[in-house]
Amino acid sequence: MALYIRDETVDDLAKQVMKATGAINKTEAVRAALKAQLVAETQKKPLLERINEVRAMADTIGAPDPDFDMKTYTDEMWGDG
Repeated sequence: MALYIRDETVDDLAKQVMKATGAINKTEAVRAALKAQLVAETQKKPLLERINEVRAMADTIGAPDPDFDMKTYTDEMWGDG
């Protein structure tokens, strides 16, 4: 089945993808773009899952040191201390 691009903006985007990817024609460019988008969409993690991963990393790091003095630390780092 043929795919006809009648929208000038979409046609321009297909040409840009073709040029950027080195595709031999617009059909190949559109195919590659659609495949890449499909992979991106199917590999997306739900927000809650991503948040839980970040929480797990934070738990691994542990609680902050309540006695840590950021001003002293940065002054020493920059040689101002």
